[in-house]
Amino acid sequence: MESWVFLHFPIERWVERWIDNYEQIFDAWEDGGVRGLAVGRMQFVQEDGSTIRSFAPDPKVYESFGVTPPPPERREPEKEKKLQEILDNAAARGWPILIFDVPGGGGARPPEEDPYGEVRLAAAAQDLLNAYPQARGVIMDGPGEQHYELAWHHGGELFEIRPHEHQRFGHLGYDLDRLERGIAHLRQRFRSLTPDLVRYHAPGGTLAGLHLFDINEDALYWLRARQQTALGVMGAMRQAVERVDRKVELGGIPRITTFSSLTGQNYQQMGQYFDYIFPKHYYWHRGFDGMYGTIARWVQKFAEWNASLTEADCFQLIESLFGLRLPGVNSLLDMEMGFSQEFFSEVVYNETRRALEAIKEIDKVIFWVSTGREPHAGDAMIARDLQGILQASKDAGAQRILFHPDPELGAPEWHVLASMCGNAWREDAKAYWPADTWREDVEGYGTTFRAAKSKKH
Repeated sequence: MESWVFLHFPIERWVERWIDNYEQIFDAWEDGGVRGLAVGRMQFVQEDGSTIRSFAPDPKVYESFGVTPPPPERREPEKEKKLQEILDNAAARGWPILIFDVPGGGGARPPEEDPYGEVRLAAAAQDLLNAYPQARGVIMDGPGEQHYELAWHHGGELFEIRPHEHQRFGHLGYDLDRLERGIAHLRQRFRSLTPDLVRYHAPGGTLAGLHLFDINEDALYWLRARQQTALGVMGAMRQAVERVDRKVELGGIPRITTFSSLTGQNYQQMGQYFDYIFPKHYYWHRGFDGMYGTIARWVQKFAEWNASLTEADCFQLIESLFGLRLPGVNSLLDMEMGFSQEFFSEVVYNETRRALEAIKEIDKVIFWVSTGREPHAGDAMIARDLQGILQASKDAGAQRILFHPDPELGAPEWHVLASMCGNAWREDAKAYWPADTWREDVEGYGTTFRAAKSKKH
């Protein structure tokens, strides 16, 4: 299996121990099987928490697209120079480099002319790729993604249309009153479920599910509008990168297949728009975006809205909606017990197979793997869980993964990754040592741990 690494925290926060040692780190990563790099966001975080770009926007680029450029801002020339050096080194190794996220800023065409913001995106992509010639292309997070959390969480909820979405739906010609009726109908039904309805219809498959959730014509109209709008966003992204004056590879990071029908990210339709698809192998509990945490919140909300339902009833609703059964999980307490081997061999395996079979072109598929802590604030998954995700993915036919450190690689994670993707890591204090694991003999490693330990003594 081939691995990529997402280089996120050391660049944004400018972690000196990483920046000053990047060549040794890259050498170790190469030995451990790393063959590609995702970098971003292309900004530096300031002491007050604000951000500035890692490059100077070129006003002429934006003018050529007929939009206004971002306003001038402070520069960090030494950091910018060092970042170019780091990317030159990675490119010289033959690693494909993709930049995570096209920066915002700059003007846009009126929404009635450009409802998906294609022109602004094209201008910003041209500007970004001019600044970083080492990069093959860009990765867009959550392309077209519609909300999939049942109640408000991490910025949105399922049963709402946010103001900018309302505006877009209007410019695209949708009947806004009908969309609102569809949402209101489903919102009321999701609050009117009883044990007899659940226990009779939930095990009955798709047709029974239509009765269980009372899916009417207005609800279907809303669901189809979400799907079509998601595809419209993806199409605009493709058109935007086609307008750049050199070949640009486009990557997209959709939700894993269980949630893709609700987010509008149909894997069978995405392939025409993207050169790389990075399905999110996100499984942690709590925080946001992890499968366990999302399912737990749905169960909790069903129980809150329908007091007569048991937790077992609520898990049946999840299975009816998503086709998902978590092995050995029949209650919320069961979810605190960690991940069973069956979870990996059944759930992760099936999620991987579904993605591969839908996309068909295996060279396009790179599974985006993370284990929960930052930036997603989830419960940390242990090395055994990472190994379970990777092994199940490999068994299902995956050939490439991208690991998103949380926020930096730790020794257990690197040991697992290197063992599965390259040459196994040997703990050697004189060689590479993952930055997120404490070392007593090197200043800068384990600073937080050392401070806590000194306070105790």
